[in-house]
Amino acid sequence: MREIFEAELKQLGDDLVAMSRRVEHAIGAAGEALLRQDLALAESVIADDLAIDALERDLDERCVLLLAQQQPVATDLRVVVSALRMSATLERMGDLARHVAQVARGRYPNAAIDPALTGVFTEMNEAARRVAQRTTHVLSSHDLTEAEGIERDDDLLDSLHEETFRVLLSPTWAGTAQQTVDVTLLGRYYERFGDHAVSVARRIVYLVTGEFAGDGSGIR
Repeated sequence: MREIFEAELKQLGDDLVAMSRRVEHAIGAAGEALLRQDLALAESVIADDLAIDALERDLDERCVLLLAQQQPVATDLRVVVSALRMSATLERMGDLARHVAQVARGRYPNAAIDPALTGVFTEMNEAARRVAQRTTHVLSSHDLTEAEGIERDDDLLDSLHEETFRVLLSPTWAGTAQQTVDVTLLGRYYERFGDHAVSVARRIVYLVTGEFAGDGSGIR
């Protein structure tokens, strides 16, 4: 019985990694669609989000069954509850990638980003892709150093988010009302993407060390 339970726990971990890989692909493709006005790529991201949603539903159902049937305690309980929370977080990250793709699709064949902010959003997309890659690695390896790297990339995304406001509030900003709205929303999507990745990183730190963020675990 214990062997079966341990196999089920391992499968939960494998499924989280699979979800994260899909999210990793989604945010990279969404950013490319945004920056290159690639309609087909944007539509593929939007359609593929259904697969991420399906993975979350399946994983959550199995977590609930494990809680009901196995009544895990201590470390096992922590693993199952953390899997529930991380699956929800990854699903939200997939939604944010979809939102970016929807903006790209909605403005096609025009660019959603004014040239004054192309550089900023190029950096934001690179940071988001790096965050997504680190998240997948952290989930598969439980590498605490990589978890700290997610925190640093999130700080960069926060800084770039602030830069979008500086540009928008500058007297030299000449974008349209629609571009102003798009930049505001897109900046928020990327900023929240980083926040959710941090949530996953902190949950992994908790699984490994038993310590919550801010209690000496090294994750802020």
